[in-house]
Amino acid sequence: MTVHFSAGDGGYPARAAAGLRDGFDARGQIIRLDLADGAQTAGARAWAMLREARALQLEADDPAMAAGLACGAALRAWSALAAPPAQLHVVTPRPEEATRLWERAKPGIAGNLYARDLVVAPANRLTPEAFVQRLRALSAHGLEVSVRGRKRLAREGLGALSAVGRAAASGPYLVTLRWPGAGRPVALVGKGMCFDTGGISIKSAVGMEAMRADMAGAAACAGAMLALALGHAPQAAMAVLAIAENTTGADSYRPGDVLRSLSDRTIEVIDTDAEGRLALADALHHAVTAHRPAAVVDVATLTGSIVTALGHHHAGLFGNDDGLRDALLVAGRAVGEPLWPMPIGIRHREELRSDIADIRQCLAGRQPDACHAAAFLREFVGDMPWAHLDIAGMDLAEDDMPLAAKGMPTGFGARLLEALIRAR
Repeated sequence: MTVHFSAGDGGYPARAAAGLRDGFDARGQIIRLDLADGAQTAGARAWAMLREARALQLEADDPAMAAGLACGAALRAWSALAAPPAQLHVVTPRPEEATRLWERAKPGIAGNLYARDLVVAPANRLTPEAFVQRLRALSAHGLEVSVRGRKRLAREGLGALSAVGRAAASGPYLVTLRWPGAGRPVALVGKGMCFDTGGISIKSAVGMEAMRADMAGAAACAGAMLALALGHAPQAAMAVLAIAENTTGADSYRPGDVLRSLSDRTIEVIDTDAEGRLALADALHHAVTAHRPAAVVDVATLTGSIVTALGHHHAGLFGNDDGLRDALLVAGRAVGEPLWPMPIGIRHREELRSDIADIRQCLAGRQPDACHAAAFLREFVGDMPWAHLDIAGMDLAEDDMPLAAKGMPTGFGARLLEALIRAR
């Protein structure tokens, strides 16, 4: 999207009304904007009303409002299909300041849209190998990219991630992205299941096509890293992405198997459809022990139960550090990606005891649940400040939303993570 700010008319009529702003599309159609939910939402809703038109003029009283309108419109203008170039003109009293704020926001927008591009790709095109190739290309923006493949993962002892991906033709991989900067980095850890059949504990066919988006956590982490690179962030950051396809085959792992993880802890497999926590266990341990970050945040479309608890309105926030939790809540509110704190109780941890291994992956005889999944992940971070974002339900727009059309990826997490790291 091309965005232009000016103090005067950009060729379309413009006027103001108390509490509202009138926008005009290229055909002169008036669009009424309610600013009660903020400028970003108003800009997105204005663009959504355009439908086939690709140009819009809006008014803003101040530079922050102008930049917010532009952010919302740019996010909503994203399309899964090729579309003509989009143009937005914002009339505002101080266009130079609005331009500066917009330039500051553009890297986060680019990171979000990069994540959407990944999530929308079908699994026959975004295989684990193709995902890795897309990530390698980020080196052009100054990110350091290193890749561990199937043989190296097995050799180095990442037994949980290796088991999840071993039946697939492509993968598994562990990809590390680094952005050089000051201080100890925050480590982002992402679940990157390019497709999830459920494995031997196979899913129902109804809705399985949406499992192409089961790599949205890794996409969000990669989008955040791209945003930091494009914005030349002074802070160091890194991402560790566990990439695989959870499918069935002659070499599938099974319920009842015992896996040895990178941490050397053994894990009893209960349900092969709870594969994300297995992949993350190795990725988290690698991030914590090999890189010694200042803090670690993992992001995953992990459980259906978080959708039962929070619907499609908030992602679940778990963790072991109040400061990190509060910083994530603030970052989420700032970019319109809301989180809701969730508990990890003593019983959640006790119920994961196994008779044949150090820990069991989830509870037997019931659907794996969000709190037990978080309790499982906590066992692999030691004393490191850690947070877990369960973004299931937020990766795709369930209904038509201000920032994304129904059924489309939202890029949830990319801007939030960039804001978190910049705030540090």
